[in-house]
Amino acid sequence: MQYKADTPEEYSNQLPENRRESINKLRQTLLANLPKEMEEVVSYGMLGYVIPHSVYPDGYHCDPKTPLPFINLASQKNHIAIYHLGLHAHTEVRDWFTSEYAKRCKQKLDMGKSCIRFKNIEAIPFDLIGELAAKMSTKEWITIYETAIKNK
Repeated sequence: MQYKADTPEEYSNQLPENRRESINKLRQTLLANLPKEMEEVVSYGMLGYVIPHSVYPDGYHCDPKTPLPFINLASQKNHIAIYHLGLHAHTEVRDWFTSEYAKRCKQKLDMGKSCIRFKNIEAIPFDLIGELAAKMSTKEWITIYETAIKNK
């Protein structure tokens, strides 16, 4: 589902009551653990955690006016989704996350290349998501991103 919002607060305020608390807790978890250079924005109809142009002036190659994305957070029709681009691009981070999830969580991991889906909002491992957000520095993400773009 996409919401029309200009700020993260507007996005949050549009959510159904049963999702708002979980999304806001995930927002706070991400903001507390992401590298300080990253900013919270609304992008692609979701909450976005990006490397702003002040840190990475080139922006996103698909649209250089857009800051470089790193994580997105969304309330979808049947689940809450976290889109972490580093999971797709960095095998060690992905392997760490899947291993830790299996150790800490009773529910089966529902994950795509970069998307983690939580259908049961009571089972979101907030601490693990915080650790995942802190796993990669801004500089490391830029290096991985630039390497991938140059190798296309």
